[in-house]
Amino acid sequence: MKKKIAYWMIALGVLFSACDETQKQDAGVDRETEKKIEALIKKMTIEEKLGQMNQISAWSNIEEMSGMIKEGQVGSILNEVEPKRINALQKVAVEESRLGIPILIARDVIHGYRTIFPIPLGQGATFNPALAKAGARVAAIEATSHGIRWTFAPMIDVARDPRWGRIAEGYGEDPYLTSVMGVATIEGFQTDSLGNPTALAACPKHFVGYGAAEGGRDYNSTGLSERTLRNIYFPPFEAAVKAGAATIMTSFNDNDGIPSTGNSFILRDVLRREWGFDGIVVSDWASVTEMINHGFAADAAEAAMKAISAGVDMEMVSASFITNGPQLAKEYKVKEHDINNAVRCILRIKFRLGLFDNPYVNEMQPDVLYAPSHLAEAKEAATQSVILLKNDNNTLPVKKDVKTILVTGPMADAPFDQLGTWVFDGDKNHSITPLQALRQMLGSDVQVIHEPALTYSRELNTPGIAKAVAAAQRADVILAFVGEEAILSGEAHCLANLNLQGDQSQLIKALAKTGKPVVTTVMAGRPLCIGEEVEVSSAVLYAFHPGTMGGPALADLIMGVANPSGKTPVTFPKVVGQVPIFYAHHSTGRPFNGTETLIHDIPAEAGQTSLGCTCYYLDAGFHPLFPFGYGLSYTTFEYGAVQLSATQVKKDDTMTIEFDLTNTGSVVGTEVVQLYVQDIVGSVTRPVKELKRFERITLQPGEKQRVKFTLPIEELAFWNIDMKKVVEPGDFKLWVAKDSQSGEAVNFKVVE
Repeated sequence: MKKKIAYWMIALGVLFSACDETQKQDAGVDRETEKKIEALIKKMTIEEKLGQMNQISAWSNIEEMSGMIKEGQVGSILNEVEPKRINALQKVAVEESRLGIPILIARDVIHGYRTIFPIPLGQGATFNPALAKAGARVAAIEATSHGIRWTFAPMIDVARDPRWGRIAEGYGEDPYLTSVMGVATIEGFQTDSLGNPTALAACPKHFVGYGAAEGGRDYNSTGLSERTLRNIYFPPFEAAVKAGAATIMTSFNDNDGIPSTGNSFILRDVLRREWGFDGIVVSDWASVTEMINHGFAADAAEAAMKAISAGVDMEMVSASFITNGPQLAKEYKVKEHDINNAVRCILRIKFRLGLFDNPYVNEMQPDVLYAPSHLAEAKEAATQSVILLKNDNNTLPVKKDVKTILVTGPMADAPFDQLGTWVFDGDKNHSITPLQALRQMLGSDVQVIHEPALTYSRELNTPGIAKAVAAAQRADVILAFVGEEAILSGEAHCLANLNLQGDQSQLIKALAKTGKPVVTTVMAGRPLCIGEEVEVSSAVLYAFHPGTMGGPALADLIMGVANPSGKTPVTFPKVVGQVPIFYAHHSTGRPFNGTETLIHDIPAEAGQTSLGCTCYYLDAGFHPLFPFGYGLSYTTFEYGAVQLSATQVKKDDTMTIEFDLTNTGSVVGTEVVQLYVQDIVGSVTRPVKELKRFERITLQPGEKQRVKFTLPIEELAFWNIDMKKVVEPGDFKLWVAKDSQSGEAVNFKVVE
């Protein structure tokens, strides 16, 4: 009887496991592959199973790594990028280990391998998923040529706090934009089939809530409710799973006291059972044993037990699985069927990648790094990522009669820093800087004076500023390139102060006092508080670190060869005290009504008063410096009246939204048109606006185009007061606009 009970417990465990066989067959998985997986698992010892669940970071001693591989102690290696070494290690795995299981080679390929594209936040500014897909395809082609088959990207954390350094790695503050760009990136990495030798297995990260780290401090805790997770932070990951992402990475943070690496609710209940994910769940770097620091596990053995039981398949570098797993299994503290399920997922991805048939990289294939087509794609992405924030008196593009230009600032000729954060394999010697590009473009027709003033962004150099100011006297226009060095954003690079570092602000202000037009270009990994610099500049361009081809892209925009079309993918605060600040906030009981009494408006010895009784700061007001979705052009666009296919719709209807867009200026331009919706009254409060659609429209001067959006009403669903995802009937508002603060509302109603 006890044996029967044990059998049925195991059967039920398999039924509801991470990699349920029935679920796989229903999903159209190759049954022959599943048979091969089961046959391998039956042959494996518990140590070999745990070996598959062990990922190591490469080290120089290849003999030691080879020994581990031969004993079946390694399932994946990250940070190995030399084809000859990769082939040597694979040879040991395939030809010398007992079971011949190939190794999965991984690397952080975040926004390019050798040809570096704009940081993901910059790609978000393009509002162009086709560019994100193309950039990921280039990265995959280059990385796989060196034997890398797994990347830890895209990062699809919704991030609404620019103090957090890793905001650079994602697509911004909006769940919909993040979902669309994330899916496009996955498609670019993986192609239509993981079996394609140039396919790079994607790893959407970090599951989940990491972008909401308290205070913008990396690795910090979050306190997100289940409803907030489901309405804001889950959607990009659900979209990634539906797009076929091969793997998912857990996040460092604990949420509501539970570290993600030990959270069975998000890993088993949501990711596996609700969404049907059948790929690999990998921990972030040492996040298994970091649960000890969290106070969630007493030691490495307990950390391994909790992670395996929660649904982590592969442990990145901290080795607690392989060290403690055999004893945990022997003592029944972890279930062997949980281990088997993890191994199924790992083997499944290795089969899908074709590693069992072709584990080796072709060392003789032609070099694809920095191919001309790759550089062209990188330049186009950089061009579309740049945002025009200000352009007084049409300062830009630079006039054709200009004879002398001063190029200054620490980012004007910073080939390394323009690549941005999280670049392990890019080479600054292949970067083309703005200074180089401008000199090449202008030749002898325009004199380009270069006086850097500051050699790096944090430098304090008053004499250098004086030299730049003196040089400005000889120039017709000043091009100042400022911002952040690459090291100031990314993982563990959080800031409490979002102002320009060093003497950069002093440089801009001193140049402005010369009376010459100052064009300020900011290259950074996050939105910075640049209100004072914007005020004194004639024109401002913002380029989230633009990558290898950032210089030519910026030169084209500055000189009018190209027209800016980027839009802010995240809200720009006036001051850091406004953070977190984002467009899709909820309304308070006393919402801002447009009237502000600011701190300098208050008389001395004023009586106690609420000063208007609405939600804003006395010293910063209500509005941000720049709203989400904002960006200017060298031309102007006119939006016609919005027409809805119906003003009363049912939950299963699809609404059509149409309007005319006209280029009313004198040059060709591209507008990113944006569709926002508000559910006015819900069973729980809803955001004041939510992005639901966007499209890039390019028009010739005077050209008019009829723009059409289709919106299934089911996309208005949210997780309601009963924790059910529903479309609630009621009144809605809709805007079609150039940014999140513009446009006239159109009303419609959803009925039962």
